[in-house]
Amino acid sequence: MKLQGKNVLITGGAGFIGSHLVDRVICEDPKNVVVVDNFFLGCEENLAEARAAFPELKVCRLDASDLAAMRDLAKSEEINIVFNLAVIPLPTSIAYPVWTIHTNIGVATTFCELARWGVIETLVHCSSSEAYGSAASVPMDEGHPLLATTPYAASKAAADQIVLSYCRTFDIDAVIVRPFNNFGPRQNFGSYAGIIPIVIRRVQNGDPVEIFDDGEQTRDYIFVGKTADAFVRVYEERATRDQAINIATGHEISINELVSRLLNVMGVPDYPVVYKPRRPGDVRRHRGDVSLASKLIDFKGSPISDEELVETVRWYLGRME
Repeated sequence: MKLQGKNVLITGGAGFIGSHLVDRVICEDPKNVVVVDNFFLGCEENLAEARAAFPELKVCRLDASDLAAMRDLAKSEEINIVFNLAVIPLPTSIAYPVWTIHTNIGVATTFCELARWGVIETLVHCSSSEAYGSAASVPMDEGHPLLATTPYAASKAAADQIVLSYCRTFDIDAVIVRPFNNFGPRQNFGSYAGIIPIVIRRVQNGDPVEIFDDGEQTRDYIFVGKTADAFVRVYEERATRDQAINIATGHEISINELVSRLLNVMGVPDYPVVYKPRRPGDVRRHRGDVSLASKLIDFKGSPISDEELVETVRWYLGRME
């Protein structure tokens, strides 16, 4: 299974992980690459490198949950493979739960239907470690119960079940990639930003860094380029089909430690930090088990490196000046 000469559609392709996946897919010499994004969080700047490397790149401002629009696009572009990364994110689900649920489930169902109809050949669907909720046991393998704590997490768990149901009932060619917490260049640093861009922005603005709860909650952070590469390798390996596959490092880091390392990288180790009340739905502990990914695609997880943090900080500082 190779992407060379294929027509590829990437939903959410102007977003954080999506744009890195666009870059990675282009390296495989596809015939055609189409990005669908509603630009809720995505931006054209994220695709600058892709446009330079692949001038034929097509970008469509569309709602990926619109079945008719996606059917027409997939047919007109003769799409073979869909990497579905379109999503309404977790923080939005706290303010707009109904929109988040309807959209995230709708997007997954749309591409399952296109696969059932034979309009597309393969669906690689992006899930989230949030579908697991807080760790009931560690490391968290793919058999961990889905104990969603937010509407976002519930919508991702539900979408996963829909994809698997289509695999079982209609024998569509599909696989679920379940990334843990990603970081790196291009992560949104405006509304609904993640902790790393928020810390960098607050330091730049001279504001104290805010940590919610006691900061001892843990996450399994993985550099975004490794996740993008894993998506391609999961597609290439036929043995991955009809299941969910964790993509993580297999190592957990507390928010306190992450912030401390980030401040050290920025050269302000003693920068003021304040603690705020716990946010609704925050999971307490995450640490992924990547045994399945290791077995199927020879994936190897490694802890966050200072080099990855430096690269991330440099990217944000270059855009916050």
